[in-house]
Amino acid sequence: MSSAAKIPTSTSLTESAVIPYPLDEVWHLIKLKSIPKFWSIVSSAEDVNVQEEVHAAKWTFKDGTSATVKLEEHSSIDHFITYSVIDSEPALGYSSLLSQIRLFPITSGDNEGHTFVQWSAQFSGDAGIVSVQDARYKRKDGLKDLAKALAEGKGKARA
Repeated sequence: MSSAAKIPTSTSLTESAVIPYPLDEVWHLIKLKSIPKFWSIVSSAEDVNVQEEVHAAKWTFKDGTSATVKLEEHSSIDHFITYSVIDSEPALGYSSLLSQIRLFPITSGDNEGHTFVQWSAQFSGDAGIVSVQDARYKRKDGLKDLAKALAEGKGKARA
């Protein structure tokens, strides 16, 4: 096997956490433009005009890179957003990435009143193990950042 051969890897991942805050507080942060309010690696998010009737935002990361993400699906009823990366600087090392953040209320047990959060990603088949694992750890850190932001009061609805 040559050193250039790709290591077979799953091209999907899901990270999850119990966030010790009610769903309605967590949900206020799960919007394309609200991501920098909790995810520490993102410094800003701004609306971008991709085409009519397409909601997209440009995320600028603290390392100077950027990604334009398109809202593919949103449900205020089922509490999730699905977004894809449609452009990035520098270019991604794979063809596509579709991600979803989904919230579930915990209704019984020791964590009643808290929120279960899943953050998943589906990469195109040309994504390598390094890209997938990098995304895994960024989502794990993002979920920790989400809990921290809520502890700082960033999830409360604003009048």
